[in-house]
Amino acid sequence: MSGIQRTALVLAIIGAINWGLIGFFRFDLVAALFGGQAAGFSRVIYALVGLAGLYCISILFKPDAEIERIPETER
Repeated sequence: MSGIQRTALVLAIIGAINWGLIGFFRFDLVAALFGGQAAGFSRVIYALVGLAGLYCISILFKPDAEIERIPETER
């Protein structure tokens, strides 16, 4: 898994945790940490999480061989 894929996955996980907190407890962690939903940095975080989620869709449809490239010497 490449660095971009890992970063996108981490951001998507952060987004999923934040949505879980909103759904279960009505608590927006990103807004609480960065000054509210309308704060500039919060909006940047929301946008990055959204882009990461879109990128993760492409990972979902890639064959396993392309995601995990194992060198021939390790097989």
